[in-house]
Amino acid sequence: MGDFPTILNDPLITRSKRHFPPNNFLLKIESYSLLSKTGLECKSEVFELGGHKWRLSLYPKGIEKNENGHISLCLAIAETGKLPLGWEVNASFKLFVFDQIRDERLTVQDVGGAIKRFNDINSERGFAKFLPLDTFNDASQGYLVNNCCVFGAEVFVHERSVRRQCLSFIEQKPNNSTLTWKIERFSTLNEEQYCSQEFTVEDLQWKLMVYPKGDAWAKEKALSVFLCPCNWLLSDQNVFAEYKLRIRNQIKGKHKEIRGKSNISTCFKSCIPVSWFSSLESEESWGYPDFLLLKDLYTASKGFLVNDTLLVEAEILVVSKVQ
Repeated sequence: MGDFPTILNDPLITRSKRHFPPNNFLLKIESYSLLSKTGLECKSEVFELGGHKWRLSLYPKGIEKNENGHISLCLAIAETGKLPLGWEVNASFKLFVFDQIRDERLTVQDVGGAIKRFNDINSERGFAKFLPLDTFNDASQGYLVNNCCVFGAEVFVHERSVRRQCLSFIEQKPNNSTLTWKIERFSTLNEEQYCSQEFTVEDLQWKLMVYPKGDAWAKEKALSVFLCPCNWLLSDQNVFAEYKLRIRNQIKGKHKEIRGKSNISTCFKSCIPVSWFSSLESEESWGYPDFLLLKDLYTASKGFLVNDTLLVEAEILVVSKVQ
């Protein structure tokens, strides 16, 4: 690292020195004095990087009138006429000039490697005050030796590959979000589990699952009831659902409904179970092994099993929708 003239102190630009050359592009200019006399912009050949075409632009007398006394060095997108309407390239970059005496490169870049946007409006970016002419023309500085100088560029393209997702939550209306499953001859069921027909809410298929004699640790103790997603879980999507599960009371009207249990997240305001259904989870259904004790189920006066018929319901209250 060396000391830089006070005029180079720009809070938005970082200057440093390094020995290794730029990786992307070098521009060597011989007989520089002839170019300098013209005062014209010097454009490099086109080089390709990150799927885009670039060129270096050197302004021996400065890019603007008020930058007289400085060399300006810029990076530009090339062949913009071939690019589609509304094109945009985002890149951070470093520009160099070679100190031929000390075998060092003066490196100029935006503070923090800031990403610049190249588009139809701004197809060229760079540093108007890249280096004072007095410094550049001073042979002892090493930038202009034997009427020859070398500039360079490193470009880091930041491609945008953004996947956009819109997640909304939709409150359901009772008339199209409730499945009532009528299970007849319940006492004769001898399979471990039974599934209802599918029902659709917001283009997602659901079904109920019942274990007549209980599941897991509630086996032979309680009726188990679960809400299950259907084939849509194969798509690796997460779905939020707010729902109720219930056994209808056919005599007293006091139904048995799910209220917050320890194995499910609960919205404490309404005591309504709240869950994310995900194929990444080991459990692909939500519910309760101990939903209703078998002794209460088979007690006729309780009103849950009437004429050997059980009414099981699932009501989806809120469901997420992804676009």
